[in-house]
Amino acid sequence: MKRVIYLIALIVIPTIIIAQSIVDTKHNLSVNGIGTVKSTDETEICLFCHTAHNSKPSSPLWNRNASGASYTLYTSSTMKALPGQPSGSSILCLSCHDGTIALGSVLSRGSVISFANTVNMPVGNSNLSTNLKNDHPISFTYDANLATLNNQIIAPGTLNPAIKLENGQLQCTSCHDPHKNIYSDFLVASTQYSNICNACHQSTGWTASSHNTSTKTWNNVAPNPWPNSQWTTVAENACASCHNSHNAASTSRLLKSIAEEDVCLSCHNGNVAAKNIQTQLAKTYRHNVYNYTGVHDEAEVGVVNTKHVECVDCHNPHQSKALTASAPNVSGSLLGVKGVNQSGVAVASSSFEYEICYKCHSSNPATASTTARVIPQNNVRLEFATTNPSFHPIVSQGVNANVPSLISPLTVSSKIYCSSCHASDGTGAPTGPHGSIYPQILKSQYKLTDNTTYSAANFQLCYNCHSSTSILANTSFKEHSKHISSERTSCNTCHDSHGISSTQGNSTNNSNLINFNTQYVTPSSSGVLRFDDQGLYKGRCYLTCHGKNHNPESY
Repeated sequence: MKRVIYLIALIVIPTIIIAQSIVDTKHNLSVNGIGTVKSTDETEICLFCHTAHNSKPSSPLWNRNASGASYTLYTSSTMKALPGQPSGSSILCLSCHDGTIALGSVLSRGSVISFANTVNMPVGNSNLSTNLKNDHPISFTYDANLATLNNQIIAPGTLNPAIKLENGQLQCTSCHDPHKNIYSDFLVASTQYSNICNACHQSTGWTASSHNTSTKTWNNVAPNPWPNSQWTTVAENACASCHNSHNAASTSRLLKSIAEEDVCLSCHNGNVAAKNIQTQLAKTYRHNVYNYTGVHDEAEVGVVNTKHVECVDCHNPHQSKALTASAPNVSGSLLGVKGVNQSGVAVASSSFEYEICYKCHSSNPATASTTARVIPQNNVRLEFATTNPSFHPIVSQGVNANVPSLISPLTVSSKIYCSSCHASDGTGAPTGPHGSIYPQILKSQYKLTDNTTYSAANFQLCYNCHSSTSILANTSFKEHSKHISSERTSCNTCHDSHGISSTQGNSTNNSNLINFNTQYVTPSSSGVLRFDDQGLYKGRCYLTCHGKNHNPESY
């Protein structure tokens, strides 16, 4: 019986070895090779890389000259590694894969071995050229110090054994085994679930992120988000959904598209992800990610000095996940995003949604207000300060203890998001200010102009939280109905929907978000333009509006 088992082993084991050998791979460049790039007549296999005699003084018995090219290297503002000119096994690989030397130019032959339809490595994914800016960096020291400097990579002592460092450096052969093609592209680990990437990389929050766990598939509506992949789900494609390790379209983070938004929209166009963001970005009012390419830098601090908006300014694709939250805390889709806190200090990971908005809409506001106010202020952060006389409860609950118009479950203790007002319009639209048919990327209609015929629909934005019945019943201001319905005055004419900075206003004149629109409200006959708060639901106005002089008018 033992003899029988031994004979079976003799039969089976060699079969496995042959299946994993170079013979059945595209690195077999002989006339009998399986690929399209191969010799017209050479039958030997190993000589295209190795020779037993008179080899180059490099291991292992190398049969080719190096090109001697100077390579343009990958760079990144966040990279801690220090790649040098390719060395070790990498320079050996590049003697074919940089496309500068004839494939048939080997030391052991007196003449160049002929190849069908090509001389050098043909243009394509295998030809890396001498420009390595769009290729994963190589020939750098991968040690404990690097892991300390960059906590997003795994310490060398705990690397997957499949990853082989060469004299302490990461080289081509760390990820590729030129003799075996078990996982395609001669990789030492599978691309499924990004196993090959996760062997070295440990991005914060990645494990629980949607891009690592989602089972969403492509609906077969063009374009194909994974044209070169055998995997069918978001989780299986993982890193490869966004990145190419070689010949990436973009030199920035090795993205698979030049325009950052194209990377995101390859799935978020209704064909993979549940929410169609591309449709929202086609609307008139939007965060126009199409206006910027290559401006965003992962190294930038919280405050965005060079104005731009890209998907990754608000979303961290390595941490984003389907997780709800209560205002003002960030939801799962906003996890791990840099921001600016209420004090104006940059934070590495925003805890609150408004901190992300403040990156552009605080100390260096992108655009001026569309409304001319008695007290102008374009710094949104200052408008929501908790010391202000009045503000919408974005940062904390409001200061007004009497707001009878609030619709349950909202109370005076409630807090809301910026995206409670600024968000995609329409039922079932994605959360957040992607795009809207309404100005300022508002989720509902909010007429700013005076002399607008009253209808609830014209002020639906306000009525999402405030009861129109209560407002028109004059429960908080006895002239609401007259001003809104009869006089056709917009909410915006009297109220500043963000808030009034304490450095400019006070609780007497600027309670209840009062900050008149000077396009329609002018000083009274005595030259005064002011509101005086005189207690609960009481006040007086000095102004001229709709041709009527209030000097003052008490309520």
